[in-house]
Amino acid sequence: MNDWPQGWSDDNRGNRYGRGSASAQPESARVMRQVRRGSAAPRGQGGGYGSGPASPPYTGGVPQQPSYVNGGEGQGDGYDSGYNTGQVYGGGPGGPGAGGGRGPRPAPDWRRRIKWTAIVVGTALIVTTVGTYFWADGKLNREVDLSKVIDRPEAGEGTNYLIVGSDSRAGMSAEEKKKLHTGSAEGKRTDSVMILHVGSGGDTLISLPRDSDVEIPTFTGSESGKTYQGTGRHVKLNAAYAEDGPELLVRTVEYNTGLHIDHYVEIGFAGFANIVDAVGGVEIEIPKGGMKDTKSGADFEAGKQTLNGEQSLAFVRTRYALQGSDLDRTKNQQKFLAALANQVATPSTVLNPFKLYPTMGAGLDSLIVDKDMGLYDLASMFWAMKSVNGGDGTSMNMPISGSANGNLLWDKAKVKTLVEELNNDEKVTVSGE
Repeated sequence: MNDWPQGWSDDNRGNRYGRGSASAQPESARVMRQVRRGSAAPRGQGGGYGSGPASPPYTGGVPQQPSYVNGGEGQGDGYDSGYNTGQVYGGGPGGPGAGGGRGPRPAPDWRRRIKWTAIVVGTALIVTTVGTYFWADGKLNREVDLSKVIDRPEAGEGTNYLIVGSDSRAGMSAEEKKKLHTGSAEGKRTDSVMILHVGSGGDTLISLPRDSDVEIPTFTGSESGKTYQGTGRHVKLNAAYAEDGPELLVRTVEYNTGLHIDHYVEIGFAGFANIVDAVGGVEIEIPKGGMKDTKSGADFEAGKQTLNGEQSLAFVRTRYALQGSDLDRTKNQQKFLAALANQVATPSTVLNPFKLYPTMGAGLDSLIVDKDMGLYDLASMFWAMKSVNGGDGTSMNMPISGSANGNLLWDKAKVKTLVEELNNDEKVTVSGE
């Protein structure tokens, strides 16, 4: 008994190689035929092995074989695997090599990708910049109205900023006052006053000692609107601020110098310390001999070191460690503010959002400016102070000729020359000690 269907045996196969061979020799090579499988026959109607009696008879002693398709002729509904055409995978319509099929994957269009990347990045930068501008602009405390200042001198070339450091303790807790050695005096006074001239002739930073002898002119009260006639009364410069605030201080500086003040910028104790901490500290050179002042809290060894907010405030307020000299203190203030501006303007701060935004936030929250001050003006001020620190500008004290009754007297001749040079935006030739 054998396994071939319906008695098919090896004897029935004859001595032929392949189908239809008439000799014992192998047939010549010919195209491989592909199996074509039709639809399955209904059960009981044949068309498969082991289908039982209902299977159709075999012809010529050869069992019925699956039908084939020669060389890609694709007859009927049969299956053509595509071996003859090389289309093994995905042959037929839509497959590789077919008329409507996918061809080779195109090379990336880098020019198009770069263009769209640039558009997306550019749009993101514009949106971020605009958003940052409005955020920062909304934080500016525009509280000083320079339109209340009367009898003002004509504006010269360049821009003049009056920069004021006040001893305001507003918003500080008792613990903060103790930590920063600010004391608990009510109200606020000027702890430092500077004029920054920004122009093509060079940037110049001039300190006006708070003990400077000045005359209080006729002015209009910032709150009452009432006019107060000048009586020739002479006071220390910081008394003008204590008497009627920023507007009277600007009026007094303009009257005693003849210099037009374009913008006003003020910062208090706490704000100053916060800015320094936000920027990560400021590197400063402590003079030979070091500094120790129990009133300001300064206690520094000589040499270069980085000061945090608390230490920085102690440094700029130190007076008694310098033999009580207000002139020496103003030099330290200039030195520190220029170093702070330089630190703020460095790429490590400007290009680092985790540093830039806290610094901007601390600074903008702390500053009090005039109503016409814009972000561009503020940026211009910082860049000018950086220029002074880098040696491209000039820093000096207002020229002093002596003192009277504890007040420092300005050298009128030198002050006149200095103001003329600033008004004409010329390089400053006057020096101040």
